Amino acid sequence: MSNHHIGHTSKITAAGLLLTLGIIYGDIGTSPLYVMSAIVGSRAINADIIIGGMSLVFWTLTMQTTIKYVIFTLKADNKGEGGIFSLYTLVKKAKRKWLIFPAIIGGCCILGEGIITPPISVASAVEGLRLVPRFSDIPTIPIVIAIITGLFFIQQFGTKFVGKFFGPVMLIWFSMLGLVGIIGLSQNLTVLKALNPYYGINLLINTPGAFWLLGSVFLCTTGAEALYSDMGHCGRKNIRVSWVFVKLMLVINYMGQTAWLISNDGKLLNGRNPFYSIMPEWFLPVGIGIATVATVVASQALISGSFTLINEAMRLNFWPKVGIKYPSDEKGQMYIPSVNWLLYVGCVAIVLFFKEAKNMEAAYGLTIILGMIMSSRLLAFFMKIKKYPKWFLLLFISVYIVIEGAFLIALLEKFPKGGYITLIIALLLAGIMACWYIAKLIRKRYTDLVPLDNYKQMLCDLSRDPSIQKYATHLVYMTSANDPLTIEAKVIYSILQKRPKKADIYWFVHVDVMDEPYRMDYKVMHIAKDDIIRVDFKLGFKVAPKVNLMFRKVVEDLVKNKEVDITSRYESLNKNNIIGDFKFVVLEKFLSYENDLPLFEKIILTIYFFLKRYSLSEAKAFGLDSSSVKVEKFPMVISPQKDIHLRRIE
Repeated sequence: MSNHHIGHTSKITAAGLLLTLGIIYGDIGTSPLYVMSAIVGSRAINADIIIGGMSLVFWTLTMQTTIKYVIFTLKADNKGEGGIFSLYTLVKKAKRKWLIFPAIIGGCCILGEGIITPPISVASAVEGLRLVPRFSDIPTIPIVIAIITGLFFIQQFGTKFVGKFFGPVMLIWFSMLGLVGIIGLSQNLTVLKALNPYYGINLLINTPGAFWLLGSVFLCTTGAEALYSDMGHCGRKNIRVSWVFVKLMLVINYMGQTAWLISNDGKLLNGRNPFYSIMPEWFLPVGIGIATVATVVASQALISGSFTLINEAMRLNFWPKVGIKYPSDEKGQMYIPSVNWLLYVGCVAIVLFFKEAKNMEAAYGLTIILGMIMSSRLLAFFMKIKKYPKWFLLLFISVYIVIEGAFLIALLEKFPKGGYITLIIALLLAGIMACWYIAKLIRKRYTDLVPLDNYKQMLCDLSRDPSIQKYATHLVYMTSANDPLTIEAKVIYSILQKRPKKADIYWFVHVDVMDEPYRMDYKVMHIAKDDIIRVDFKLGFKVAPKVNLMFRKVVEDLVKNKEVDITSRYESLNKNNIIGDFKFVVLEKFLSYENDLPLFEKIILTIYFFLKRYSLSEAKAFGLDSSSVKVEKFPMVISPQKDIHLRRIE
């Protein structure tokens, strides 16, 4: 599966390049809608500031997007997959516990971006209607909410059909950016001098207060993380080749807007958007239509990316298990209802709170730069593991500490203007991820494991005891014990004491999440011939654990190899070659009142079990067929109170 996946995305093809345009460049591609107007703000247009700002935009796209992401980050390839969690799986082998923090914070910042990107993109496009005389007073909020509602509503049906249009739509979009940019640029070719970094540096050094413009300049690179996150869908080579075209179209459009702004030196924007102002008047309605469709495509790609991110987080034990649906047979496409509607509520709230795109600009960027700083930290560690020259590593770290540090400081100015909203959202998500992960570690630490060898004979005897009624022909337990020679004490208790469960064969099934994305291997260990078998699944962090189907395939292979006989041992059924029944047992824990925990662990586990109440059951999370599953609940007793002073009285 993984080989096919890699092969599918490693070649440069016309279809691959078109797919890349549709999936990857939505966010960064729609930035021209608001970047230059954000740089001007409410101030009068100043030619020197505009030229300096354009220079900073060009070099931000070059340093941040081209050099950091397209050239270096795409090299951090995990079997063809990218994204901050893929990068984390590449570096976590180094056994540095602190690496978990940049991974979680970075992942949550990307999710936080998913709540503000659709509103600001769609609002920026729709507000262009006000430039058309007959729609000058049209209320845009209901239109924006209607588009966002429709976008999130169609997720449940899959995007296989409309997905075919994403590439062509974005090709039309980028071509339009270039064409209208050329029209604007032709009015004043002298703005090409902005390609010289001198003008950007001069602006920052010699213009009082210009440093804070970096907060607006940064908006031009907000979709850069998607280039890496979606590498698995499109392939590194397709991204690198298509970026040449995309960057050229973006720069030409920004230059066209710059030329228009300089021609209005000293004036106020007064609601005009430089993006729409460089369009011929007759083309404006068409341009607004194309821009609106492009922002929908951009939002769709970001929503799909959020689903992928949450799926990876679940597999890595960073997020509660939630329901995943596969609305179409298109590879990698999924729909997570809880995440979909969570994002929808967040997007609508952002629209209602900020009302206009220019107000959203104040909140946009802070979480994104934090995510980029986290990915830089992981990338630097990856380079260290790959033994990049020390001088190069030092240079890389130094350059990006300066660049991203400057952007972070400038964007902190946005904190009181609305940046706190996305930061609170990201921190809330990070809190959930951290609690879930730490709780899993606490549970693992307190899980009572016993040597399976001590109970092997007992299980064999129970299997042949004629005085006990048979519970199932094949009894399958899900186990979290990594060592095949150990088992949870609760499993032994369930079989021998809770109600003796006689079975012909006892199966212990363990799922191990691997650092590779699409690995699907299994290992079989015959602990007691014809009585006890252990199956270890080694699944990649992008593979859904459909244990029911996978286990059936394993059993079929074992039968084919004559390693196991699954025919019922009931005399009458065995005579007629009837296959025995399979019964799965899943043990679910709840927090016992008999605990004397440290305060921190008590808080973490309380939050964990609260979240668990609203997440998938263990049986559903493992993809088990509900008709053959028995769920047993056990109290999770950790550090019980030892000193209970009871006095007997007569």
